[in-house]
Amino acid sequence: MRIAGTDPFPFKKMRKILFFLTFALMVLATWMTLFYAPTEVVMGHVQRIFYFHMGTVWAATVAFTVVFVASIYYLRKETAKWDTLAYCSAEIGMLLLTLTIITGSIWAKPVWGTWWTWDPQLTTTFILWVLYAVYLILRSGAGGRGKKARYSAIFAIIAYVDLPVVYVSARIKRGISPVVFGPGGGGIDPAMMHTLLVTLLGFTLLFVLLLGERMRIMNMENTLYARSGRGG
Repeated sequence: MRIAGTDPFPFKKMRKILFFLTFALMVLATWMTLFYAPTEVVMGHVQRIFYFHMGTVWAATVAFTVVFVASIYYLRKETAKWDTLAYCSAEIGMLLLTLTIITGSIWAKPVWGTWWTWDPQLTTTFILWVLYAVYLILRSGAGGRGKKARYSAIFAIIAYVDLPVVYVSARIKRGISPVVFGPGGGGIDPAMMHTLLVTLLGFTLLFVLLLGERMRIMNMENTLYARSGRGG
């Protein structure tokens, strides 16, 4: 069933193009990870999870930045589309952040001998996960939609403060997590950098695709509730 005005993509063709482009980039990124990028001398093949790990980190950062911006716009304009954008982006961001933590643990165990350590970057990452879990609970809790949306938007803006702290903590006090870019990082093989860039682009498009589909579903739900007289 198609409901008018619920599709965040202007044209159906655009969705198809985005889907095939995302699929192609993810397949290419997987191939480059397995066969194009050289094997890291010290860590061996387990280092290949680094590309997927960095892809989820980057996409989660984009997702939470969208939540932050959309929450500001909602408080200024109080229009439902900004609340929907923030909520849907937060859901996807939480999924990506969870994958980040899981892949990081898988990577850490054989390389550093531990699944987890409470170093500054990992601790602030866990705090970030908890903050956005609370955001989703607030947004899906009982009460009128307008009230939930306002409280959730305020909380999302506050929660976002922890995101730059995560990145700064990796550079101020180095833990087990490596720094790839900036001071103390870089210097990786060109083939590794090519693989990383393709992976980052692939995950960026995957986020956009998932966000558009999740918003389309949520807009359909809101429209159906409004038509049935249960909106609120």
